[in-house]
Amino acid sequence: MTVPAAGGRIALVDDEESLRETVGFALRREGYRVEIYADGLAAWQSFEKTLPDLAILDILMPRMDGLELCRRLRALSERLPILFLTSKDEEFDRVLGLELGADDYLCKPFSMRELAARVKVLLRRAAQREEPAGGEERIFQAGRLRLDLRRYQAYWNDSPVALTVTELTLLHALARHPGHVKTRVQLLEEGYPNDAYASDRTIDSHVKRLRRKLAEADPAFDAIETVYGLGYRFRPD
Repeated sequence: MTVPAAGGRIALVDDEESLRETVGFALRREGYRVEIYADGLAAWQSFEKTLPDLAILDILMPRMDGLELCRRLRALSERLPILFLTSKDEEFDRVLGLELGADDYLCKPFSMRELAARVKVLLRRAAQREEPAGGEERIFQAGRLRLDLRRYQAYWNDSPVALTVTELTLLHALARHPGHVKTRVQLLEEGYPNDAYASDRTIDSHVKRLRRKLAEADPAFDAIETVYGLGYRFRPD
């Protein structure tokens, strides 16, 4: 399997033909190379050989749904940006998708301008993770947590922790004000600016996944504290 450097190769996986045509046209007009799949299994068979630079997945699809495809993709790569397309009444599936490792989502119907903006941000973050050493270092340290904000890499007790770009963004938002409570609304503004459909459960899903990953590096990890009725607090020591 070949994993390409971050760039402009986008995989669009959706069983709705009109949406595939509209989104594919809009993204190609922005200069991206777009590969289109009508179901999850066809996409997976291609991804096993070569990963795209970004995957856009519908949730409800024949043969293999978007949630299963996301789970399989995350087993291959934590760095691949994944964006879900979902209807605004699919909150449960949307939250489950975030827990499986999706970076972002858009609720249908959406504007092509909004989609292009989300894609641009995710690809830019992914490209920063792949930059070679050199230039200005942006190292953030809080207790045993170290974040390389230029390469989007995280370490706990000097052990690398594989995070998605959204997970690292939210962890940084928590850790840069240790001991202070960050409300879910504040964290939503960090990870999902201007998203009218994001909810508290979105943040809860990401925090749950962050805790699980950091606990894999340190079974005693307890630095992200729930402040009931308010939000979350990072305690570095």
